[in-house]
Amino acid sequence: MEITRFAPSPNGSLHLGHAYAAIVAHDIAMARGGQFIVRLEDIDGARSRPELATEFAEDLAWLGLEWDAVPAQSTRLASYADAAERLRAAGVLYPCTCTRAEIAAAATVHGPEGPVYPGTCRGRSVDPTGAAWRLDVAKAMELAGPLSWEDELASIQRARPDLLGDVVLVRKDAPASYHLAATLDDAADGVTLVTRGRDLFAASHVHRLLQHLLDLPVPRWHHNPLLLDESGEKLAKRRGSTSLADRRKAGEDGAALAQALREQRFPAGISLG
Repeated sequence: MEITRFAPSPNGSLHLGHAYAAIVAHDIAMARGGQFIVRLEDIDGARSRPELATEFAEDLAWLGLEWDAVPAQSTRLASYADAAERLRAAGVLYPCTCTRAEIAAAATVHGPEGPVYPGTCRGRSVDPTGAAWRLDVAKAMELAGPLSWEDELASIQRARPDLLGDVVLVRKDAPASYHLAATLDDAADGVTLVTRGRDLFAASHVHRLLQHLLDLPVPRWHHNPLLLDESGEKLAKRRGSTSLADRRKAGEDGAALAQALREQRFPAGISLG
């Protein structure tokens, strides 16, 4: 049975980009006689707003979607700590105190997510108190050997986690980074098809490596196109993209909007790319 998921962060209202992502995941699961689940990624400290959980549920119901709720990330902190300890014991995690500015200044390579960490703290003595913990990608890849993963739209991929460098798995300000938390959560929830935007395609290289290191099941992936605004940028909360809640409260027909998104009939100024 195909199990897909939609995993929003409650740090701002949902917009059309979220609606499109949720509809893609929902419709694939329904077409295959599967299950569509919704999970809150709510470990982003003070930015997480618990009251948005209700708003999200109202938005998805307004779109005409049906789902099963699973435990939020904030209930899974022990699993993140356990996984991090396993990776430390395997010798593939190291503490890092570098700031974003220091990394930007020292980086000589840019990858899919920006400056690639140059390994400043790798191999040196660092006080772990208050430090982030990074994955030693070279050592992890040596332990894992060649790996591959499958995207439904882009076919079989050779895993290249080195493209992102030594990513952070345990943040200074949160129990886990997106890479570690999402990988563990998808395994715990039995997700068989990870649907998300093309902007996260490169992250799947890292997630495939983590699945191997932590003995997790390997799903398939489906990286769909993104909704773009008139400037060619993806829709984002921080740029004030019109929220679903505002559309819903203004009396717009949610089911009709969902059908328009399925048919790729987007509002003026919005395109798929």
